[in-house]
Amino acid sequence: MTLLQVFSRRWIVATLIVIAGAALCARLGIWQLDRLQQRRAANAHYVAMESLAALSLPRDSKQDWADMEYRSVVASGHYDFSQQVALRNQAYHDQYGYHLLTPLVLDDGTAILVDRGWIPPENDSSAWSAYDEPAEATVAGIARLSRDRADLGGQADPELASGQTRLDLWAFPNVPRIQEQVSYQLLPVYIQLNPDGNDTQPPIPYQPEVDLSEGPHQSYAMQWFSFAALLLVGYPFYVRQHSARGTDRPTALEET
Repeated sequence: MTLLQVFSRRWIVATLIVIAGAALCARLGIWQLDRLQQRRAANAHYVAMESLAALSLPRDSKQDWADMEYRSVVASGHYDFSQQVALRNQAYHDQYGYHLLTPLVLDDGTAILVDRGWIPPENDSSAWSAYDEPAEATVAGIARLSRDRADLGGQADPELASGQTRLDLWAFPNVPRIQEQVSYQLLPVYIQLNPDGNDTQPPIPYQPEVDLSEGPHQSYAMQWFSFAALLLVGYPFYVRQHSARGTDRPTALEET
C-alpha cells in the first residue's frame, strides 16, 4: 500500500479525519505533560516556602509577594472588625458557611487581610460581631495570593451597583477589589491562619491540604500518545485490508 492509496479520492475524507484525530490526541498528550511540569513546579515551590523561616509583619512587609504564596507569616497588630468581609461557599465538616476576612492593622499603618476561618452562614454582617476576638492580636499562618475567579472557569464577583459602597459577601479573596472599600492600604496577599485541631468554636481556621504527588498527568499523556499512535499505525492496515478485499464503497468510517 502506498501513500497515494491512503490519499486517493476514495479514502481522502477518512484519512483527513484520522490525521485530525491523531493530532488532537497528540496535542492532549502534550497538554498533560505541560500540566505535569506545572504540578512539579508548584510542588517544588510549596516545599521551598515550607522550608523558609516565617516572615514577621510589619517588619518584613516590604516583600515581592508575587512568589510568596504558602510562605509562613507572623503578624502583629489590631483587628478592624468594622471593615471585615466574608467569603461565601465555604465548608466545615460538610457544613455550609462563610470564611471571615478581617483586616489586621499593622504598626506601620498598613493592613493585611486575615482569613480567620469558618462561621455559620449569616447574610447580615452585623451578626458577625458574635465572632469578634480580642482586637490586639499576633497571628501565625501562611500567605495566600489574591484571586478573582476559580481555577477552571467561574464568574468574578459583581461590580458595585449604583449607590452601593461595599460588598459584604465575596466569592473570592480579591484583595485589589476589597481594597476599594477598606480605608487602610492592604498588602497584596492575605493570611490563612494555622488550624488548631482543638478549636471547634467559630471562626475555625482552615488551610488546604496540599497534595505533593505528581498526579495522573504522565499516565494520561502516555494514553493520549498511544491513541495517536494506534490511529496512525492502524489506519493504513485498515485501508490495505479493505482495498485487498476490493470493497466497492467506503464503510461507515469512510463516509464520516
